[in-house]
Amino acid sequence: MPSARRLRSLLIALAAIGGLVVPTAQARTDADEVQTIWRLLDYVAVDYGGAIANGEVTSPVEYAEMTEFSATVRKGIEALPASPARARLVGEAGQLQMAIASKVDPGKVAGQARGLAADLLAAYPVPLAPRSAPDPRRGAQVYLENCASCHGARGDGNGPQAKGLDPAPIDFTDVGRARKRSLFALYQVIGQGLEGTSMPSFAHLPSDDRWAVAAYAGGFAFRDVAAGRRVWNQTPAARELVPDLQAFTSLSPEALGRGLGSEQADALTAYLRSDPQALTTASPATLSVARDKLAQSLAAYRKGNRSEAERLALSAYLDGFEPIEPILTTRDSALMAQIESAMSDYRVSIAQGVPVEAVAGKAEAVEALFADAEAALSPDAASDASTYVGALTILLREGLEALLIIVAMIAFLRKAERPEVLPYVHGGWIAALAAGGATWAIATYAISISGANRELTEGFGSLFAAVVLVWVGIWMHGKSHAESWQRYIREAMGKALSRRSAWFLFGLAFLVVYREVFETILFFAALSAQGSRSAIAAGAGTAVVILAAIAWVMLRYSRVLPIGKFFAYSSALIAILSVVLAGKGAGALQEAGLLGITPLAHFPRFPAMGIFPSLEPLLLQLLALAILWIGYRYNSRQHSRIETAPGRWG
Repeated sequence: MPSARRLRSLLIALAAIGGLVVPTAQARTDADEVQTIWRLLDYVAVDYGGAIANGEVTSPVEYAEMTEFSATVRKGIEALPASPARARLVGEAGQLQMAIASKVDPGKVAGQARGLAADLLAAYPVPLAPRSAPDPRRGAQVYLENCASCHGARGDGNGPQAKGLDPAPIDFTDVGRARKRSLFALYQVIGQGLEGTSMPSFAHLPSDDRWAVAAYAGGFAFRDVAAGRRVWNQTPAARELVPDLQAFTSLSPEALGRGLGSEQADALTAYLRSDPQALTTASPATLSVARDKLAQSLAAYRKGNRSEAERLALSAYLDGFEPIEPILTTRDSALMAQIESAMSDYRVSIAQGVPVEAVAGKAEAVEALFADAEAALSPDAASDASTYVGALTILLREGLEALLIIVAMIAFLRKAERPEVLPYVHGGWIAALAAGGATWAIATYAISISGANRELTEGFGSLFAAVVLVWVGIWMHGKSHAESWQRYIREAMGKALSRRSAWFLFGLAFLVVYREVFETILFFAALSAQGSRSAIAAGAGTAVVILAAIAWVMLRYSRVLPIGKFFAYSSALIAILSVVLAGKGAGALQEAGLLGITPLAHFPRFPAMGIFPSLEPLLLQLLALAILWIGYRYNSRQHSRIETAPGRWG
C-alpha cells in the first residue's frame, strides 16, 4: 500500500491527467496548464532519485509515478497552444520519458527535467514568483485562519481536525520532505488543492496571500534563522544562487544544497523564508568585484598589456571599491583613505611601467587592505551607535560647506537691503533638495549610479562651484572697504542685483547644495543597507539641529557685524572654500580616470580639505590661489587710488 506521500503524488498526477485530457466544467487557463506541467517536472526532478539506484528500480511505486508523470508532461505539452518551440519541447519530453524508461542515472534525469522546465517557461512565460516579497506576518495570519486546523499551529500535521483524515495532512516540519519542495510547488497546491484529499483549493485567496502562506508553511522545517542570515551576508555564492524572487520561489532547498552544501542551504532557507524582504534590499558590501578586477589587471600587466591593465585597475576602483566607499567611510575613514591611496599608487605604477614584481607587491598591499576592509564591513561590525555617528558626521560634513555659502549669500542680501532677491536664493537650495530627492528615487528604483558617474558629477560640480566662488570671493573682497561699498551702493547695486543676477544667485545656491545632497544620498543609501533606520534618522536629525544652530548664529552675528568686516570675513571664507573645491574636483576626476595622477611622495592627504598626494589637485589649488591673490591685489590698488582722491566720490 503506497505511503501517504506517494498517494498524494499519485493524486496530483491523476488530477493533472484529468485536467489535461478530460474537459471539465471549470477548464483551467493555459497558464494553469503550464504551471501544472512545471510542477510535475519538479516532482520528477526531486523524486526520481527515490525510485532508481545504479540502474535498478528501488521503489516500484515511485518508479510507476515517475513513468506516469513523464507521460503526462508530454501529453500536456502537446495540448498547449501552438508555438514555434512546442515541437522541440515535445521532443525533450520524449527524451525524458525514454531516460526514465531506460532507468538512467537520477542526476541526469533531474537535469533533463529541470532543463525542460526552464525551456517550458521560456516558451510559455508564466509568473513563478510573487510581484513583491511575501509578508511573513501576513503569512502567519493566513495560515492560522485557514491551515492550522488541519496542519497544526506548529505545522506538524496534528491540528484539531486532522484526526481521521486519510491521507493525513502534510507534516511541514518533516525536513527530508521539505528539502525537496520549492515554494512554487507549495503555492500551486494552495491554489489548486489536491483532489481526493481533504486539501481544498484556496484560489479565492489573493495571490499575495497564497505566496505569503507558502513561505510561512515552507519555513516550519528550517529554524536556524541566525545562521542563515550569516550565510546570506557573508557568502557571495548564496546571493549568486538566489539573486531574485523567482530563484527564491523555484529553487528547492535540496537544489540549493548542491551549490552551498546541505547545512548552509537549510540555514539560508530558514532566513529567506522568514524574511523574504532580504531579497529586495541592497546586498552587503563586498569587495569581490574589486578583487577580481585587481587580479585581472595584474595578469594583464604580466602579459605586457599595459593599457588593459590600466583599464582593469581603474575598474577595480570604480566598479569594485567606490560603491562601498560610503559605508566604509562611516566605519573606518582612515582605512578608506589608505585603500584609495594604495589603489591610486597601483594605477600610477602601471602607468609608469615599473617592473612586474613591484606592481605585484603593490597589488598585494591593496589585497591586504581589502581584508581589513571586509572585516570593517562585516554586518557584525555594525551597531546603532556607529550608524548614528556615521549619519551625524556625514550630514554635518556635507551640509556645512553648502550652509556656509548659502548663509553668506543671505547675509549679503540683507546687508544690501535687497529682500526681494532672497526668494531666488531660497528657491535655489529648496530646488536642490527636491532634485536630490528625485535623484534618490531614480537611483533606488530605476537605475544605479555607477562609481564613474558619481566621481564625474562630484568632480565637475566641484570645479564649476570653485570657479564661481573665486569670482564671488574677489568681488566680496573688493567691497570690504566701507567707501567701496558706499560707491557700489550708489552706482552699481541696481545693475548687479538685476533679475539676471538674481537667477545667477539661484543657480549658485542650487549647485552648491545639490553637490552636497548628491554625496549625502550615496552615503545614506549605503548606511541604510546595513544599519538601523531609526539610528540613521536620529543621527540625521541631530545634524540638522546643529546645522540650524550654526546658521542662526551666523545670520544673527552678521547683522551686527560692520559691513567692511562682514565682506572681509565672507571673502576669506569663500576663498578658502573655492580652493578646497578645486582640490576636491581634481581628485574626483582623477578617481574617474579623466585626469592623470602624478604622485607626490610624503605629501599629506586630507580629502575633506581637497588635499591629495598628487600634483594635479595641488596645481589647481595653486591656480585658484593665484587668481584670488591677483584679484585681491587689484582690489587693494583700487582702494588706494580712492584714498588718494578723497573728494572724487564726495
